[in-house]
Amino acid sequence: MRKKLLSLFLSGTMLLSVFVGFTSSSVAADTVTQSGNPIFTSIFTADPSAHVWNDGRIYVYASHDIFPSRGSDLMDKYHVFSSDNMVDWVDEGEILRADDVPWGRPEGGFMWAPDAAYKDGTYYFYFPHPSDTNWNNSWKIGVATSDKPAADFSVQGYIGGLPGSNLIDPNVFRDDNGDYYLYAGGGGSSYGMKLADDMVSIDGPIKQFTELEDFHEATWVFKRGSVYYLTYSDNNSGGNRMRYATSNSPLGPWVNRGIILDPVLNSETSHGSVVEYKGNWYMFYHNGKISSNGTLRSVAVDRLYFNPDGTIQKVIQTSTGVPAVGPRSHATEIKYDDLINESFDAYTQKTEYTMNDSHVSIGGGATRSGGIVENMHTQGSYIELNGINGGTGGKALLTVLYASGDSGSAFKVDASGDPAGDGYFLSLPGTGGWGSYTGRTNRLIDLNAGTNNMIRLSGGMGGANISSVIVSLIPEAAQETEYAVNGNHVSFGGGATRSGESIENMHIPGSYFEVSGVNGGAGGQALLTVLYASAETAATFTVNASGDLTGNGYSLSMPGTGGWGTYTGRVSRLIDLNPGTNNVIRMNGGMGGANVTRLIVSLIP
Repeated sequence: MRKKLLSLFLSGTMLLSVFVGFTSSSVAADTVTQSGNPIFTSIFTADPSAHVWNDGRIYVYASHDIFPSRGSDLMDKYHVFSSDNMVDWVDEGEILRADDVPWGRPEGGFMWAPDAAYKDGTYYFYFPHPSDTNWNNSWKIGVATSDKPAADFSVQGYIGGLPGSNLIDPNVFRDDNGDYYLYAGGGGSSYGMKLADDMVSIDGPIKQFTELEDFHEATWVFKRGSVYYLTYSDNNSGGNRMRYATSNSPLGPWVNRGIILDPVLNSETSHGSVVEYKGNWYMFYHNGKISSNGTLRSVAVDRLYFNPDGTIQKVIQTSTGVPAVGPRSHATEIKYDDLINESFDAYTQKTEYTMNDSHVSIGGGATRSGGIVENMHTQGSYIELNGINGGTGGKALLTVLYASGDSGSAFKVDASGDPAGDGYFLSLPGTGGWGSYTGRTNRLIDLNAGTNNMIRLSGGMGGANISSVIVSLIPEAAQETEYAVNGNHVSFGGGATRSGESIENMHIPGSYFEVSGVNGGAGGQALLTVLYASAETAATFTVNASGDLTGNGYSLSMPGTGGWGTYTGRVSRLIDLNPGTNNVIRMNGGMGGANVTRLIVSLIP
């Protein structure tokens, strides 16, 4: 990651040309066998540190770019992701934040590129963090431990005796003989040292690697065969490149070998890790593909190949990522390609909120003019919708209609049902003018069940004038209940008879059958369906239902099916039911015959 502090505030002209969501949901089994890039979409992530532990899974320890972006000083949390096939990734959750560091700077932030190691049943998590408000000269390498690879980490302290300036990006390497080495450095200075048996102190002198060509930061050391490899980020203007060097010793001297990763998309920084998993070598890195913003990055992965002489071929950055190395499995991360190709056709239950709607409030510098909310470029500005219906809970489609004279803007979206609590990223590409209300941008969010949801749109990253917001749900599937007429909830009379599984003789004037204990749900309209056979040309029943407000009943026409034993008849009509399970539906005959086998009641959401 870039440690030369970036601008604390982003220009409203940043390019955000891609719609994408950051939602966590199950990935159904399908035929997709590529990971897609980026691989993590639930939150913004950077500085990936990849490891394979004894459980056979691959784990990636990543830093977290906080949205809305202010700069890399705001980075404050660490998440872990894991997979067993390189395609289906699980966000294992947050394992550490600045509040957990007792010796850390009081303002928090500055939780930059981490790494992890495993020894004798304990997982060690190494992270850089300043201990003072004067962050640049008070860096320490903190150590947290756990007996699990992705949970329950507790800060043990920090490694003493290290330089305080620019000592960032820790990397821990285990040699074949069981010795562990710590590497760190930034701002042009690269260091390596052996760790003591306790894994939290150093054993021997600190060595500075002055022989590395154009070193900037992001050290990563691994071994293949008898060769040690050291990768790092250089100072290339306009975008760091990843270089590498080799040695026959874990502490050098190093022989410079060249560039293995060109500058990444939409980010001046570069930071990577190299790991072997299930017979393949991979490079993990980050880019700004989703956000077009170098401080809102996302982790990606591509294959890494060696030449016969042990040198590394330049990694080709792809949008397709890497193929699966195992069967489909559980995932919480939605693939990027799936995300941008998402179909929203099922979200048909729409509610539109104009900016003058009683559900809508504004603040933080946002203003309202003629039903339009403006000045959303202001830091702290927001639009809040309250009392939003989330149906039965889960995914909802948020649509924002707007105009923007900026080339691209972004909102942070907070919603009541957000499982991660980090909010969602919403891109608003420019429309060509502040009065050109052709903008329409979407993203999936999570809502709780019921009508007490909140949705908050936070500005401060470019401007957009908002005209309305639409919240769309997938309508609930009809709740169907089937009532066979030979059940104990069915009574009959007036000449009607029951034979086997059907009610017959409904042609007799005064004949009827009655179904009691019918569930009306929350009350209101329901769809009644009658299954029957009839040798008549047509028959007509009168239907009475508990919720009928008129008391006049409903007429139900039943065309003939060609015979009394031809049970192909199926007719439906809307009726009204009361709330609860004490409803009665009565079918009255006398106008043509029909043998009825069952009723189906479908509640309308």
